[in-house]
Amino acid sequence: MNPFFALVFACIGVTLAEGYILGSLFKSAARQPEIIGQLRSLLILGIAFIEGTFFVTLAMAFVLK
Repeated sequence: MNPFFALVFACIGVTLAEGYILGSLFKSAARQPEIIGQLRSLLILGIAFIEGTFFVTLAMAFVLK
């Protein structure tokens, strides 16, 4: 099996996860606009972890090739 399939699945997972996080952020900001600063820092942290998972998968795809 080609290791680039793992990269494709990681891209799909990253896209879905970031979309879910942004959707949840917008819902939370609409309910309580005064906490947008706290939500923004959590958003950046969450996206950083998700992107980190993607980059690990990218590196492993090139290592396994």
